[in-house]
Amino acid sequence: MKTVPALKLSALLVTTLPALAFATTYPLTVTDMDGQKVVIKQEPQRIILQDGREILSLALLDRDNPFKRVVSWNNLMKKQDTGSWNMLKSRWPQADKILDMGFSDQGEVNLETVIAKHPDLMIAQLRAKPSLQQTGVLKQLAALNIPVLFVDVELHPVQNTAASVTLLGKVLNQEDNAKAYTDFYQQKLTAIQNKVKDISPKPLVFVEPIAGIGGGGDACCFTHGRNGWGALVEATGARNIGSELLPGTSGNVAVEKVISMNPDYYVMSGSKRGGKASTVIPLGYNTSVEEIKESFDRLRNRNGVKDIPAVKAGKVAAVYHHFYNHPYNIIGIEMLAKDFYPQQFKDLNPTADYHQIIQKFTKLPDEPINIEYHPAE
Repeated sequence: MKTVPALKLSALLVTTLPALAFATTYPLTVTDMDGQKVVIKQEPQRIILQDGREILSLALLDRDNPFKRVVSWNNLMKKQDTGSWNMLKSRWPQADKILDMGFSDQGEVNLETVIAKHPDLMIAQLRAKPSLQQTGVLKQLAALNIPVLFVDVELHPVQNTAASVTLLGKVLNQEDNAKAYTDFYQQKLTAIQNKVKDISPKPLVFVEPIAGIGGGGDACCFTHGRNGWGALVEATGARNIGSELLPGTSGNVAVEKVISMNPDYYVMSGSKRGGKASTVIPLGYNTSVEEIKESFDRLRNRNGVKDIPAVKAGKVAAVYHHFYNHPYNIIGIEMLAKDFYPQQFKDLNPTADYHQIIQKFTKLPDEPINIEYHPAE
C-alpha cells in the first residue's frame, strides 16, 4: 500500500482547512437583527423572502443560483424595478415560476398558500415586523415551527447591512462568501467615513426618494428620515433635512420649507418601472441617458422645486433608487459622497465599484447600468 509522505499530507491539510473553517454546523442558534434568538435546526432549503429584493443578498451567497432555495417571495422587483427583474429572469428563467405570495411591503400575506410550499425559513426585513405581528403571521409560523429571521438594510443600513449578510451567510452555510463581501463593504465604508470625519461645515441635503411617484408627477416633497436614503446621506457625514423634520421613518415636507432651509444639495432617486405613464426617473438596467434626462429635467423644473437654491445652482442629482434597500447600498453611499464632496472624492468611481461587486462577489449578469445622473452630463 502506497503511503503519503507526512510532509505532503500536512500540506494537504493546510490547504484544505480554510475551505472548512467557516462550515456551519446545525442545529444552530443565532441572534438576528431584531435581537431575537433563532434556532435553525438544519440547513434551510425552502425559504420564503418577505421582501423579494433580498434575492440580491442571496446572490452574494448562493452565487450559482440565488433562487435555488426560494419557494415563495414578494417579487417587488417586478413591480418597482423592471430592469433588475428582467436581468435576473434572463439568467435564471425559473425565477418567473416561483410563487409571488402577495406580501404587501409591510408584511401582509396569504399564509395558507405559502405554507403549502412547506417552507423551513422565512427571511424578513425588520421594518415589516409590526405588520407581521398585527396580521398574526409570526404567531402562525411559530406554531408551525417555521423560524423567522429578521435582517435589516433599511432602518439602520450602515450598522446592519454587513451584519445581515454575515448572519445569512452563517444560517445558509455560506460564511466564506459572506465574509468576502463584508470585508469589501467595510473597507469601502471606512475609507469614506475616515475622509469625511474632519470636513466642516457638513453639507445640508434634501433627498426625494422615487421623485415623481405621486400627484401625477408634480407633487413634492416626500423624503426619508434617519432610515433609507436619509441614513445613507448621514453615512457621508452630511445633514439630512428629513432627519431633522420628520418624527418617523418617512413623510412629506412642504416645498416652501425646503426652500427656506436652503439645502446645499438636492437628490432625487428613481428606477425604471412598469407602465408607460411612469413619471419616475428610469435609472437602472436597460435605460437610455436620453429618457433619464427627459424625466430628470421635468422633475427638476416642477413648481417650487425649480426655486430651491441648490437646484438653481445645479447642485442636484439623480441616483438609482434601490441602492437604499439592498446590500449593495455602499454604492449609494459612494454616489452621495462624490456629489457632496467632489474635491475629496474626485477619484471615486461608484459605477466601477458596482461592476466590481457584480463581477467579484456574484454571478449576476454584468450588464450596462445607469446608476446616477447629473445635469452637467
